Order: sequence, then C-alpha cells, then structure tokens
Amino acid sequence: MINNHKIRMMKKFLLVALLIVNFGSVFAQNRIEMKTDNSNKLAVLWTSGDPEVAEKMCFMYTLNAKTQGWFDEVVLIVWGPSSKLLTENKMLQDYLKKMQEAGVKVEACMACASMYNVVDNLKELGIDVKGMGLPLSNYLKDGWKTLAL
Repeated sequence: MINNHKIRMMKKFLLVALLIVNFGSVFAQNRIEMKTDNSNKLAVLWTSGDPEVAEKMCFMYTLNAKTQGWFDEVVLIVWGPSSKLLTENKMLQDYLKKMQEAGVKVEACMACASMYNVVDNLKELGIDVKGMGLPLSNYLKDGWKTLAL
C-alpha cells in the first residue's frame, strides 16, 4: 500500500524530471540558434594566381561584403597561388590594406605560403599565417557562407 509520503515523493520526482527535460530542450534549442547565427558570416577562399580575378571579383566583392553590411563578419583566406601573387603585386597589397582597414580579417595558409617561400612577406602585410585546414573546416561546419575564387 502506498502512503501519502510516497505519493508526495513521487510527485516531487516527476516535477524535477519534467524540469530537467524542459531545461535540456531549451539548452538544445539555444545551441541550434547559435549555429544559425553564423549564416551572416562570410569566408572567401582566394586561390587564384590571376590578378584580374583578384581585383575585379575577389577583392571587390570581399570589400563590399564588409563595407556595405552584406555580412557581419568577413574573412579572406589566402590559399595557394594567391599567396605568391599577393607578395608580388603592389596594387593588390594596397587593396588588401583597404579591406583590413574596413574590418576584413585576412588569414593565409602556412603550408602554401611555405611552398612559395612568402611566409614572412605575408606576415609583414598583417596577415595571420597559420595552418588553415582546420579553420576552414570549422567555417564550413559552423554554417559560414563560403565563396571560393
């Protein structure tokens, strides 16, 4: 036979269990919302060694994406032949400076920069030179919009 004490204890247990379940679903919902917040962030992966592609598409769009408020955060990733081109082209270096001043974050692939022997040159331009495999993968997994040029 169940006495009143046991009934009160079962009611308390059920109340605590319901609170835990509700808290868990609110927590999970907040995590999903945090992930969707990255949809207003842009990672531009610049790989081309063509100066015309850099100036007339990559740099123009990247700068405007930031200055026009099309995206809250904009990252330009210098990868492959673009790392060599950037260190040799003064006009692109000046354009890069405008982007950095506007708030575009610029990162470069350490492995690529090493292949072209331009690590120090890129660092002198204020670029964060590092291993980019994991950061790029995280941008993709975290829901950033990604444009490869």
